[in-house]
Amino acid sequence: MSFTTVDPAPARLNRSELAVPGGRPELFEKAARSQADVVFLDLEDAVAPVEKEPARRNIISALRDIDWGDKTLSVRINGLDTPYMYRDVIDILEQGGERLDLMMIPKVGAASDVYALDMLTTQVETAMGRKKRVGFELIIESALGMANIDAIAAASPRNESLHFGVADYAASIQARTVGIGGPHPDYGVLTDPRDGETRAYHWGDMWHYAIARLAVAARANGLRPIDGPFGDFSDPDGFRAQANRAAALGCEGKWAIHPSQIDEANALFSPSEEDIAAARRILQTMEQAQKEGRGAASLDGKLIDIASIRQAESLVRRADRATGA
Repeated sequence: MSFTTVDPAPARLNRSELAVPGGRPELFEKAARSQADVVFLDLEDAVAPVEKEPARRNIISALRDIDWGDKTLSVRINGLDTPYMYRDVIDILEQGGERLDLMMIPKVGAASDVYALDMLTTQVETAMGRKKRVGFELIIESALGMANIDAIAAASPRNESLHFGVADYAASIQARTVGIGGPHPDYGVLTDPRDGETRAYHWGDMWHYAIARLAVAARANGLRPIDGPFGDFSDPDGFRAQANRAAALGCEGKWAIHPSQIDEANALFSPSEEDIAAARRILQTMEQAQKEGRGAASLDGKLIDIASIRQAESLVRRADRATGA
């Protein structure tokens, strides 16, 4: 391990993150009763300009009056380039009580964006004598944000997670798509021509780089990498495929833009019983090997070593968080 250590963000279960428009207060109680690990009440893209102030009032009331149980509760504020952001922060922190856990910051483009929010949040918290420090969720959804992702991830001790905002990112890089997440038929390759054989076309994951890059920046700074929305909520198979590839690349969870996606995300980002059992066997085998003075061992015909312990421990920790153990 490097001599440079990374302090992890507070451990939170973040398999599913349910988006709830601030202009739809009739959905708040349902969200509170859902199985989502995290709920974010949205003041940004899901709210029309004329509804920004009423939505803010709805959210303030919801923070104070609704029993959210043990859910992690977040509010997505408006962007720094809007006339709404400062009032979102001030009113929610001054009037919303102590229940809020996180603020989600959209379209983060530079570390200075996070610094500005940190300064404003700190001033309001200090003035109000708030006991709970609000953490930050940061959405990377532009070419600028992706280019500056390492500095953004390290910009504040409030930072807890990085999220991939695929739709705005696609617009920012001028990708040839109007979908929200998912593959594209033009992103693929043909196999080489061979005599008498039909050339096969293989679809690729056009968001692979972005998700992998986000996961690296997040983990290097002790943050949770979270995959963003999959827009076609009538396609559970597509959602599962996107979630599985995000999990394989190191993400801890995924947005749910519809309640039907919550259970899928919870299941897909929870280690399977088979994986948990395999991890525990690795730990048991390596414990015995170390007692015998060996740094490696064989298990089921495969080499395992100290690195295997770290992998297994990480998986068991995630399983324990998912079960509340």
